Amino acid sequence: MTEHTTHIEIPDRHRYGVIPHIMVEDAAAAIDFYQRAFGTRKDFRIYAPGGGTLHAEITIGRSVLMLGDASVDEAEAASFAAPTSLGGGTSVTLHVFVPDVDSLAERAGAAGAEIIQPPKDMFHGDRTVILKDPSGHMWVFLTRVEDVSQEELRRRLTATG
Repeated sequence: MTEHTTHIEIPDRHRYGVIPHIMVEDAAAAIDFYQRAFGTRKDFRIYAPGGGTLHAEITIGRSVLMLGDASVDEAEAASFAAPTSLGGGTSVTLHVFVPDVDSLAERAGAAGAEIIQPPKDMFHGDRTVILKDPSGHMWVFLTRVEDVSQEELRRRLTATG
């Protein structure tokens, strides 16, 4: 399953979704990291009156990600927190389909991402890498390698125990 000769489109159910808005300790550094690691495009940035980033939007593939500094007064008033201020944990993992998960993993690792699970083919039909960015956010990048029916998915789950 590791040879990818045909391009399979992102599944319809994953094309459109909720737009995540993450908080980080240093939005400028996070935006720079995302550009180097994931090849994002910076769409716009609103600076806070006292400095820092009140709100920014970047694009990863066809997906938008909103982010801002957790330390900005306006963010603190709404009790937003970055993973680093929560002891490094997070309750959210961001999933993004990309054309080539292996090259993305290599690029992200070189840019400073912590690779939690190297790219591997998974039972659900996607080649998957799991990583943590320097801001503490967890990411799952996937490349669809085969379409798996509900019946086949259940069979594979049963077979793995």
